[in-house]
Amino acid sequence: MTGAQRVAMITGAARGQGRAHAVRLAADGIDVIAVDICADIETIPYPMGTRDELEETCRLVEKAGQRASLQIADVREFDQVRQAFSAGTHDLGVDCADIVIANAGGCAYPADVDEARAFKDAIDIMLAGVWNTVKATTPALVEAGRPGSVVLTSSTAAVKGFTGGWGGLDGYTAAKSGILGLMRVFANTLGPHNIRVNAILPTGVDSGMTRNEAFSSWIATVAERPLANLRNLLPDVNILQPEDIADAVAWLVSERGRYITGVCLPVDAGFCNV
Repeated sequence: MTGAQRVAMITGAARGQGRAHAVRLAADGIDVIAVDICADIETIPYPMGTRDELEETCRLVEKAGQRASLQIADVREFDQVRQAFSAGTHDLGVDCADIVIANAGGCAYPADVDEARAFKDAIDIMLAGVWNTVKATTPALVEAGRPGSVVLTSSTAAVKGFTGGWGGLDGYTAAKSGILGLMRVFANTLGPHNIRVNAILPTGVDSGMTRNEAFSSWIATVAERPLANLRNLLPDVNILQPEDIADAVAWLVSERGRYITGVCLPVDAGFCNV
């Protein structure tokens, strides 16, 4: 990167992987635009991140010595993402974000809602939302003529799918698979501008998405033991921590990853090989 102060825009930053990315990048001297919807979604049967949690993410970034801009936006709405980017860069006194992490997501486990709607919500949040995030942020980086790094949060579900055959889970798998196609398109398009684009594929991560009754109920219907559907190759690793994923992301966006683009990186303790 250049000698100018680096800035990362992170969606889904209120908690879980998004918060871990924000805190990890702050430790590397990077300012953060922290974005989250801060509202529940009817088809997702567990609480989403709150404003209080997003404020805590910003507090942790500031505790690490960096600046944070709190922005509330629904990634399903392009104009909201664009406004969050505009307001965030204005807050931090910059014209672009060198790093973009399209991380917002959620999983509609089987629940008493219309599964066709759950499928559509999954696509809108995790596929259209990723497109919205990249398209709202990268033009300013191209115009500034600065190198950059974009990381899209996919999933090992894009490789192995889910068990259960329900609309929300089908939509999750379809969206996370579609992200890999978007990643390649964006890598090809933005590469000539020295902007790298990669995708990470986490296995199960200890976060709000897996720490709730709906997840436990679903797992109980498809597995003989808790988390069996998330069994990994490495011994005694049932589930990863958000910080494990954040370490991989920090490497991808750093100078150490400067020649890495167009890559699908599993962070999965060997799950895809099981």
